[in-house]
Amino acid sequence: MTTTVTRPMPGFDDLDRDWLRARRSVKWHRPGPQVLPAWVADMDFPVPAAVTAALRDAVDRRDLGYPDWPDGSPLRTAFARRMADRYGWAAPADRVREQTDLIQCLQLVLHLATGPGDAVAVQTPNYPPFLATLATMGRRTVPIPMRDTDAGWHMDLAALDAAVAREHCKVLVLVNPHNPTGRVLTRGELEEIAAIARRNDLLVISDEIHAELAHAPHRHIPFAGLSPDAASRTVTLTSATKAFNLAAIRCAITHYGPDRLLALRDAQPPDLYGTVSPLGVVATLAAWNDGDAWQRELLTVLDRNRRRVHEVLQAQLPQVRHHLPEATYLAWIDTRPLGLGEPPVERVLRAGDVLLDGGSPFGPDADGFLRLNFATSQAVLEDILNGLTKALGRTPTRPVA
Repeated sequence: MTTTVTRPMPGFDDLDRDWLRARRSVKWHRPGPQVLPAWVADMDFPVPAAVTAALRDAVDRRDLGYPDWPDGSPLRTAFARRMADRYGWAAPADRVREQTDLIQCLQLVLHLATGPGDAVAVQTPNYPPFLATLATMGRRTVPIPMRDTDAGWHMDLAALDAAVAREHCKVLVLVNPHNPTGRVLTRGELEEIAAIARRNDLLVISDEIHAELAHAPHRHIPFAGLSPDAASRTVTLTSATKAFNLAAIRCAITHYGPDRLLALRDAQPPDLYGTVSPLGVVATLAAWNDGDAWQRELLTVLDRNRRRVHEVLQAQLPQVRHHLPEATYLAWIDTRPLGLGEPPVERVLRAGDVLLDGGSPFGPDADGFLRLNFATSQAVLEDILNGLTKALGRTPTRPVA
């Protein structure tokens, strides 16, 4: 008989390397045993205990049959309540529809609202699957470059206004908080974008999946909550997956503002685009209802880690450009001043045994950039930073104890 020894679940700074490497998910499994992964946007931390307990309870009860949701899943009212409690946005629950993940949400809305050749404005750099979606679906991508200023990354609203009018855009894909720069748009900026959308009759698809990972004093503002006009032209995409480390549960939310688009969506065959797993709903409800204490601790750790990344880059690689992210657990690093002569992702992997993301998949002008995921323990992060600084030409040092 084989005896299974259950290891206590680690905490935020108690991440055993063997425990991490034993995972079968892509972040740690794909790079191999000699490489530290800081690439794909999964956190290394265990999920909230409330989520684990809720999933275990459903399995222990053998409650894996067809769900009894005649009027939609309980996520609809839970989402509306969370938006009201957190942001003061009265999001009607009856306009919520469930999908398996955020990319599917985007693809479905684009399929219903646009056709091949239609122009879609999007911030660049951007999440690679979004850019790949536009290309694969034959939509004409109109990049709106984020601007690197001494004060941080900024969205060029004048450029957005001009490009939308010039290219006759039908849609703006707005990512806020922004992946990969970590920027959180202010109310003033969002109101200017809303005015541009109104003048040009734009549909706004607002990806707000990183909303709950804004670092104080920055605060997320839902685009649809700005005004009745903004609400009427906005489709909001979100999920608990980023803020609670639940990527594999395959559960996301689409909130439809436009009446015509919601009616068009509901006129589709009911299962054509798949249905969300009941276990995904269980996990999401547990995270939203009972995971806030875990999330507060998470944000403390992420705040410490983002500051440590910035500190090391300033001290050891002063030529690279980096701004302290205002949200997310992602650092966007410009290595172009180093003149590496090779893609920085390849350099850091070859010379530092660290796997990062970056480069052209993030859009035009992203060559020379790295995206570093710092959602890990203090010890693992230090080794990642040591590998990074070693690969980019500086002698690594550890912080003074």
